[in-house]
Amino acid sequence: MRRGSVLLADSHSPMLEAIRTLLDERFEAVVMVADVRSLLETMDRLKPDLVIVDVSLPHNAGKNVIAMIHERLPNTDLIALSAYSDRALTDRILASGAIAVVQKSSAVTGLGPALDALGCDRQCSAPA
Repeated sequence: MRRGSVLLADSHSPMLEAIRTLLDERFEAVVMVADVRSLLETMDRLKPDLVIVDVSLPHNAGKNVIAMIHERLPNTDLIALSAYSDRALTDRILASGAIAVVQKSSAVTGLGPALDALGCDRQCSAPA
């Protein structure tokens, strides 16, 4: 089991539960939230080792949630979940501070390699 905590943010409950099962095997604590407001409040309180966030969270008001997280916790690993496979969007997400972008359609299988890559010095985009 990996030490530390992870904050998982996604508005889709079945997705949260599926990903949580994977994370429970690797982290001591997994905290789940469903919107940007809760994400920021919990993040400020918890100071997690890893944040996994859906880039299309509710209450985002068009802001770049990845950049907001990276600005508040610059030393925290950040993995983005995206429903889109657009390369330009992936590049923007990585440039905003994420270490990986995982397609939501393959999140359960795609997160494993992204989590394994946490120790590397490169950004990665898990395959769709």
